Amino acid sequence: MIAPLEVPTPSEELLRRYDVPGPRYTSYPTAPEWRHDVGPETFGERLEAAGTAGSSTPLSLYVHLPFCWSLCWYCGCNVFISKERGVADRYIDHLVSELELVAERLGPRRALSQVHWGGGTPTFLSEAQLERLWSEITRRFTPQPDAEVAIEVHPAVTTPQQLSLLRQLGFNRVSMGLQDFNPKVQEVTNRIQTFAQTRSLLEHARELGFTGVNFDLIYGLPYQEPEGWARTLEQVLELRPDRLAVYSFAYMPQVLKHQKRMPGEAVPSGPAKLSLFRAAYSSFVGAGYRPIGMDHFAVPEDELARAQERRTLGRNFQGYTVKSATDVVALGSTGISDVAGAYFQNVRELPRYAAHVKQGRFATERGLCMSQDDQRRRAVITQLMCNFWVELGEEGARLFAPELERLRAFEEDGLLVRQGTQLELTALGRLFVRNVAMVFDAYLARAAQPRFSRTV
Repeated sequence: MIAPLEVPTPSEELLRRYDVPGPRYTSYPTAPEWRHDVGPETFGERLEAAGTAGSSTPLSLYVHLPFCWSLCWYCGCNVFISKERGVADRYIDHLVSELELVAERLGPRRALSQVHWGGGTPTFLSEAQLERLWSEITRRFTPQPDAEVAIEVHPAVTTPQQLSLLRQLGFNRVSMGLQDFNPKVQEVTNRIQTFAQTRSLLEHARELGFTGVNFDLIYGLPYQEPEGWARTLEQVLELRPDRLAVYSFAYMPQVLKHQKRMPGEAVPSGPAKLSLFRAAYSSFVGAGYRPIGMDHFAVPEDELARAQERRTLGRNFQGYTVKSATDVVALGSTGISDVAGAYFQNVRELPRYAAHVKQGRFATERGLCMSQDDQRRRAVITQLMCNFWVELGEEGARLFAPELERLRAFEEDGLLVRQGTQLELTALGRLFVRNVAMVFDAYLARAAQPRFSRTV
């Protein structure tokens, strides 16, 4: 099913009603609901349970590499700023210790369908460090021949030699952060990179045979305005990456203190911010890209586009994927694992993370063991966020009768169509998919909603 080629314009009334704080639903239940009494012991037990799936059942592996040369002032990620690569050597030592702990509990289950290195800036690592980390992983785990092996890179700091090495090691996808090419926006966000740097790295990636190149953009940054944003979109289309992600900027200076370095009065919101997303949507879809999930786009021949047409698109903490594994194991500080029906997150501070793994203990700080109701609701929310559609079935329609009643208002507003036990978002409704998903969130009524970014 191909999405419409035009972006509907929501009324001021709809924007007023639906532009509220809400989760992004990279997980459900969302992270604020996770508990500190779900710790290392529970994680070990769930890993052992996951290991019983057998050696042929693949895993997804995420490695968090938090290092950056400088801080981007919009950033909401867990990062560690340093000018010395030596800190990465010690961190890799700790990753290896964690690898050993994980492999021991998983037993014979060592196949990988997906590997993702995120950050931070993974290419902060030297070529020797990149090769060492990959060697340590593949000594214990085996990527499948068709595995998706991806890494996030910063075009301004990634060298052609690093990219060549990564391709030799087996990486086949690369995600480049660019956010905005406008010099004024780059200056005020402390994220400086040129169009030429980005183009050069993209061309090199294609020459090396990377099967997928993704660009990350952000809309809603200070001083983004229609004319400059349009120029950035033109430049992006000139390069035509395989995939695009256009993320809504979460401006939360009360939580992320470094965001106060940016001028709050220059941050667009409401209709002005939505117009930036609509411009990106129109530009990319008009150029032949297919809309994927909430804020991604892909060329028609990309596997994500084909999966969404079949309503089989999946999603995990690394983003949209067709390589969804039943379990995701994450390494490193703040790494989030999704194993045997439970979430587990590692500690944030590097010294605490190191202390745990050096003592032969998992660095789990908090987590949540999902109930049957949690898992049922997660399945519904995931389908909505990925495929804008869900089949509840007769039992689901009965269990979610209160939610279906609440969705009548969405139907009346033209955001949703219900046919029997199926729900499908309209073209207009896709702009408010987070709001629809919120109806199925059993925790939201008692949550402190201002802790979330706004849905529009």
